[in-house]
Amino acid sequence: MGQIVYDVHYQTSLGFLISYYFYLTGLSAGSFMISTLSYGFGMEKYKPASKMGVVTAVLLLMLAPQFLLMQVAWPVKSLWHNFVYLNPLSAISYGAFLLVLYPLNSIIYGIFMFKDNKKWTKFFGLLGIPLALAVHGYTGWILALGIARDYWNTALMPIVFLFSAMVSGISMMILMIMIRDRFFTKEKKINREIIDGLAKILGWLLVVDLFLVFCDYSILLYSGQEGQEVAHFMLFGKMAFGFVVMENLIGKIIPLIIVMVPKLRNSYFLLVLAAVMNMIGILAMRIVTVYGGQALPLM
Repeated sequence: MGQIVYDVHYQTSLGFLISYYFYLTGLSAGSFMISTLSYGFGMEKYKPASKMGVVTAVLLLMLAPQFLLMQVAWPVKSLWHNFVYLNPLSAISYGAFLLVLYPLNSIIYGIFMFKDNKKWTKFFGLLGIPLALAVHGYTGWILALGIARDYWNTALMPIVFLFSAMVSGISMMILMIMIRDRFFTKEKKINREIIDGLAKILGWLLVVDLFLVFCDYSILLYSGQEGQEVAHFMLFGKMAFGFVVMENLIGKIIPLIIVMVPKLRNSYFLLVLAAVMNMIGILAMRIVTVYGGQALPLM
């Protein structure tokens, strides 16, 4: 009795373009949250970062969907189906509405901010917070609903996406504020109070982010056979460099040390290094999560 072996190339459904889409929406959500610290929560010292934050959030939101459309071959004519034929059980259906409501709210919020209308700026700023959280949280929700993928199918996935969005957004804002203050202001002096405050926030969010990663992998390592295979694949296999080195060592642990140690945090060079490393690490996290989660063939 013979045996037939079929050499079928295993393909991944979600490509790298989806990773870039996730990454840019995360940066947008993080920068929007920073913009609300002053007008939404009354933290006046962050006011110089508010206008930059909302403009950045809107621009990134205009760019991010392009990667999504390129991934699905630009079916522009069928986009309206998401609005006309709403599926209440589909995360993608809700995401279509969020990708319209969040940018519109951000634009209105920015208009009132530039007009210095504090009342309506605060209203649309606070309204935009749950929208910003939802527009990035739903991306993690989409992956979490992939019940056949042990790496994705966890309730922590949307939360991990949210915290990684916050840390990357704050890192980007630190870089942008330092560049603006150093090269595009009359004083040519970096606002130490804002940078130091954002660095401290970044540090505590990184602590939470690393804790979530620990929870996720400690559970995978003690779960069923498929979960253990995924964990070993990420920690010791093909994705180990991306996950262990790029995402966590370079992207989280080293930046955490820099921003949490006062002597290191006082160095502008090290702060820039920490912010750049964190942004690279979060991009690696998006790629590792999207690709790594589907790299192992289904059993």
